[in-house]
Amino acid sequence: MAARQVPALEVHGLVARYGERTILDGVDLTVQPGEVRVVLGGSGCGKSTLLKHCIGLLTPTAGSVQLLGADLLAVEGPARDRLLTRIGVLFQNGALLGSLTIGENVALPLQEHGDLPPEIIREVVRLKLALVEMEHAEHLLPSELSGGMRKRAALARAMALDPQIIFCDEPSAGLDPLTSAELDALLLRLKDRFGMAVVVVTHELPSIRAIADRVIMLSAGRVLANGTLQEVMTVEHPEIRAFFGRIAAGEMRRERSALELLEEGR
Repeated sequence: MAARQVPALEVHGLVARYGERTILDGVDLTVQPGEVRVVLGGSGCGKSTLLKHCIGLLTPTAGSVQLLGADLLAVEGPARDRLLTRIGVLFQNGALLGSLTIGENVALPLQEHGDLPPEIIREVVRLKLALVEMEHAEHLLPSELSGGMRKRAALARAMALDPQIIFCDEPSAGLDPLTSAELDALLLRLKDRFGMAVVVVTHELPSIRAIADRVIMLSAGRVLANGTLQEVMTVEHPEIRAFFGRIAAGEMRRERSALELLEEGR
């Protein structure tokens, strides 16, 4: 009998409260290695709070988080630091340090979590920037880049330590349709090349259709639906119908905008 594959992420019965307010109420989530898992839901449903618990920024009121086979709530000190170096995070706004060049931003994780000589760090930085087609921007500041380029640079930094799982918070936020599609394709290429798991918080239906293996939809801190995109979209629930109906209408408008951009470029 084949050995059971250890999930990249297992969340069981997660409860999160801010004071008397319950944000997450018994959430279960499993992400397999090499899988793209998308977290959906309306504003205030708990998506970002779930993400913060998964990467150790917040401690749950109840429940458990198993990250790469380890109990995230039990590991401490150097063991916790080593565990967290095995993940990457792409923040919504990129979170690049404005006073550092792109190369210096990508080098930060390597400098903080290793003892590589400077010449090796420089070579790794160049390799990571090449992965996202941003090697030309190594000596530029974040303010000198477009929104899409900043996201790519931030993705290079998230990949600096060769993570086994990468978390992306609204990666397409603020991007035009074409740039968003390019970023989706890049995420898929990196996932396929390195076999990492990817957890994406987003409400962009074109992105969800392009990248998701499975989705989980939250509502008021609880799991409303869980499965493939097609399975979730066919669930007979008024909130699910309203969510996907609203997004579909917005998608049609974005598709028209993309076509207009293409026409202008001809």
